[in-house]
Amino acid sequence: MIKIGLLSDTHGSIPDRAVSFFAECDELWHAGDIGNYSVVEKLRKIKPLKAVYGNIDGGILRQEFPEVALFEVEGLRVLMMHIGGYPGRYTQQARPLIEKYRPGLFISGHSHILKVIFDKKHQLLHINPGAAGNSGFHKNITMVRFQIEKGRISDLEVFDKERNREI
Repeated sequence: MIKIGLLSDTHGSIPDRAVSFFAECDELWHAGDIGNYSVVEKLRKIKPLKAVYGNIDGGILRQEFPEVALFEVEGLRVLMMHIGGYPGRYTQQARPLIEKYRPGLFISGHSHILKVIFDKKHQLLHINPGAAGNSGFHKNITMVRFQIEKGRISDLEVFDKERNREI
């Protein structure tokens, strides 16, 4: 069993509460728009990090992280990219990757909107953790944690707090 902390769209800032929210996790996954390398350094002080770059990320972030990540954890195939859409509205880049690799979990960011949707057509769980940073139109800071064991996702929890409050 592995516990995962998932966030996206930090845009250069991490909420203070991320440390306590992700304390029990084994790994952190970031679905793009990291913002700057200091975010990577801060996250790596919490837990090991897997990430993809987003549309605002440049330079060293694009050198260190892929645009699309495909990996397997505890028997679950995971596909992660920043701009991927969601069930019924996948992007032109995401749709053929989903059909080719048939992940059990598809993760994307970009929209700043938290979504957890089961895609019956592709038999996968889609998670967009929303936005954890301070830049953007979103009113709430959102992050997700869950566990994976023997190819199954369970115990999904959401962090959801108003942006203008102490987090």
